[in-house]
Amino acid sequence: MVRMAFTLALCISIVLWFCVGPSLAGPQTGKGDPVTSTVIAAGSRIDVTINTDEASISQPSVIKWVQNAADSVIAYYGRFPVPRYTLRVIAFDGSGVKHGTTWGRMGGLTRIYVGSKSSAEDFGDDWMLTHEMIHLAFPSMMGEEHHWIEEGLSVYVEPIARIRAGHWTALQMWSDLVHDMPKGEPRLDDEGLDHTHTWASTYWGGALFCFLADVEIRKQTKNKKGLEDALRAILNAGGDINEDWSIEKTFKTGDEAIGVGVLEKLYSEWKDKPVQVDLDAMWKQLGIAPGGGTVRLNEDAPLSAIRRAIEKGSGAEKPVPAAGTASAGPDEWRAPIAIFAGRTPRVR
Repeated sequence: MVRMAFTLALCISIVLWFCVGPSLAGPQTGKGDPVTSTVIAAGSRIDVTINTDEASISQPSVIKWVQNAADSVIAYYGRFPVPRYTLRVIAFDGSGVKHGTTWGRMGGLTRIYVGSKSSAEDFGDDWMLTHEMIHLAFPSMMGEEHHWIEEGLSVYVEPIARIRAGHWTALQMWSDLVHDMPKGEPRLDDEGLDHTHTWASTYWGGALFCFLADVEIRKQTKNKKGLEDALRAILNAGGDINEDWSIEKTFKTGDEAIGVGVLEKLYSEWKDKPVQVDLDAMWKQLGIAPGGGTVRLNEDAPLSAIRRAIEKGSGAEKPVPAAGTASAGPDEWRAPIAIFAGRTPRVR
């Protein structure tokens, strides 16, 4: 059934590619000439409006960037989170991607700023759009005190999603996490994730919670399930950004799907008091050896199989690497899941 569905999706992708793919060579959007294009991502519709009041920008580069981010999210969740998504790209005179914000409006809405001088490397290195799309796949929390799980989840899942789509590498991710995850360690005077609303606690404290949950789920299920199984269950139960859920309902839904009470237990321990994590010991158990600004991966470490499962998924859920990536073998080619479906700016 999975093979038939994949074959059908591949055929549709190829037809769409030959029908509309050549338009990717279209012109830049001129200054003051906004254009709305559509990307089809695993059956969902992404409407991309490029606002060029401040500067012109390359439409093909923007569309490819959107496709890659959508592919990453689909690789992790198994589908795009919402049926219809509106993305507003605002061009500015400069380079890089800045200031993304996502709301549960219009089925899912993101506004993000992109520099008109952004290079292919700038788009390829960007993590922010994938981060914003991941917000679509989780319910809006009832209560500002739970904002940490919304942001921490996107921080943690984003690099894993990009690895599974072939747009990032495990070595890069673990190097970054070894450097940045300690930011989530609480201070002694912190009052738990629900009551400590600093930037570090909200983003990296939330990411640390998700990391611990992922490892613990895999340990308790003998690596048969991971955090993504809980998150997919939450999404499939209707828990996307357009719905307001309590954190208790959210974690209960996830735990019931994986068959172990990890999320609810961790939350009860972390919500009201600081919890210290021995990250050095965790890196060693997972086979991650820091050194010289990067890391080495030890395949003989006690939890190295869990580390690999976090990177790639496990069993039938392991996604096929994207075409043209180092991890893609000769028999593993696939068409992009997200397909450009028009339109290009008018030629003047």
